[in-house]
Amino acid sequence: MAKTFVIGDIHGAYKALIQCLQRSGFDYNEDILICLGDVCDGWPEVNKSIDELLRIKSLTYILGNHDDWALNWFESGEQPRLWLLQGGQATVESYAEDIPQSHIQFIKNGLLYEKLNNKVFVHGGLDIAKPIEEQHKETCLWDRRLVRNAFARYLSKQELNITGYEEVYIGHTPTLNYGINYPVKICEIYMMDTGAGWPGGYLSIMNIFTHEYFMSDRVDTLYPEYRGRGH
Repeated sequence: MAKTFVIGDIHGAYKALIQCLQRSGFDYNEDILICLGDVCDGWPEVNKSIDELLRIKSLTYILGNHDDWALNWFESGEQPRLWLLQGGQATVESYAEDIPQSHIQFIKNGLLYEKLNNKVFVHGGLDIAKPIEEQHKETCLWDRRLVRNAFARYLSKQELNITGYEEVYIGHTPTLNYGINYPVKICEIYMMDTGAGWPGGYLSIMNIFTHEYFMSDRVDTLYPEYRGRGH
């Protein structure tokens, strides 16, 4: 029977991606993977990471803010200094030759969100005052207010449902920001970015129906000659 998994921000960590897929027993032909965005920027194998995701038969890709940055470079050749310093340099270096059109299209096809029954998958956050269909791109890619609100309730043990959805899965905000290095549930929100883009972080994948999760090795140990998004 096919399983459905969600994975956090990969940030060019191809080796961690392979570990997560293998450790979870993911079946490339039968299972479903929902990727929460930011395959780009951080570690040196963005190119190989996208190639691997393209091998998966049933993949839903959610657009991340770093993917949006990288797409600008893919299409215009522009390399803003801020982007390069935030992991973009690794994306540039991973494409030593031409950027495959399939990779450009992969990012362009990224969704702002996915709704599966009463579960929502989004990279950054949601404006809880608006229906899902009216969310702004900037909110979906960049917002952290939803996480801050939910985490405040989590810490004060006042965990009420704040979105109206059964479950919401997000990336973008590393659990490391809160001293946690594994996926954490706050209110109805699952934080899946366990810091794979940063030294000391991990990549995580979760079965959305059993909530069993699997993690890579610490990503900086897989790429000892690189700093990821660390400066």
